[in-house]
Amino acid sequence: MTRRNSLLALPAAASALRAAASSPSILELRYFQLRNGADEQQRRTSDFLHHSYMPALSRAGGKVQGVFANLIAPGGPFLLVLSSFASLAAMEAAMRNLDADKLFQKEQDAFDRNPGLNYLRVETALLRAFASVPLVEVPPVPSDGRSHVFELRTYESNNANTLRRKIAMFEKDGEIAIFRRLNLTPVFFGETIAGRNMPNLTYMLVYDNLAAREKAWAAFGADAEWRKLRVKPGLTDPEIVSNISNVLLRGLPFSPIR
Repeated sequence: MTRRNSLLALPAAASALRAAASSPSILELRYFQLRNGADEQQRRTSDFLHHSYMPALSRAGGKVQGVFANLIAPGGPFLLVLSSFASLAAMEAAMRNLDADKLFQKEQDAFDRNPGLNYLRVETALLRAFASVPLVEVPPVPSDGRSHVFELRTYESNNANTLRRKIAMFEKDGEIAIFRRLNLTPVFFGETIAGRNMPNLTYMLVYDNLAAREKAWAAFGADAEWRKLRVKPGLTDPEIVSNISNVLLRGLPFSPIR
């Protein structure tokens, strides 16, 4: 290729890179159900995630975005690991790479040989990020080292059609834009493609503290644009949402998002 042709190819290559970067990522939510007791499950599992799983997944081609513990939530104690992959194919490749990673396999074997139980059970959900929020949005780490407050919300729908309408309400009809304007700051939005209680969507918001959360939701409920949108025929909760659940979380000290 001549120098002229190389230069002409640069804009096309840059465009392709931008398109790849903005493609919706695949998100994994991995729950480790724990119990309090002499096994010290939270400490043991946290140490394994921090020192073994996170670096191994990075080597394999994925990324642990955050590790969270329950703050205000049913079913605690638990840990939640948020990981991201460029695509389903990239996730499959990362899993194969983990299986072939001799260091990680050695560390996992040592973890599994611990006396007692490291955790009770693991549950995984896979999400496809919204096109308008294709990547995990990482908030700045607080200067004092504390964790933000994170809220994980799941909206269940009666069927695939009503779920599509709720997703469009967020993306095209402006609900996410209202969120951003009122300091309901997203970390991610995703449609669940494998997991419990489908069809549903799940998203995470971040706040400075619990008081900031209360203030933001109060402003949202009173917002004129939102009040108009929420009663639009075809978009009311009774028509497109069958259940809403939420939990409040805190990031662990080693979590990239905290």
